[in-house]
Amino acid sequence: MEFGTPGELRTWLTGLVLSGSKTATAGLLPLDYHAEDEEVECVGEVLAVVDNAGAKAAEIEITKVELTPFAEVTWEFAQAEGEGFRSTEHWRETHRRYWAGQGSEVDDSTTVVCLWFRVVGRGARVAG
Repeated sequence: MEFGTPGELRTWLTGLVLSGSKTATAGLLPLDYHAEDEEVECVGEVLAVVDNAGAKAAEIEITKVELTPFAEVTWEFAQAEGEGFRSTEHWRETHRRYWAGQGSEVDDSTTVVCLWFRVVGRGARVAG
């Protein structure tokens, strides 16, 4: 799993995962799954987290999966992302802007894949 886009964003997000501050992440069903012909993760699945160089920084285990309309993403989830969101509205603004930058317009009914996870192992290298 790669968090964010390569560069400073990925370094920051991977650091949040490694510190334990980030225990959730969001993806768009149409952009991150359908377009890439990927299946949604399932509880118990273990994934490698890779850094900017493509090296394994950690392993995470998926602990909860929810498919939720964009407008219904909860404050509990926004907080679990560990990125300092001030409200669900702030979460929505930030994510709408990020996904627009990835070429995907989001409306209130767009399905968000909300993943919760825990770190179960560390890679040989730290993100960076």
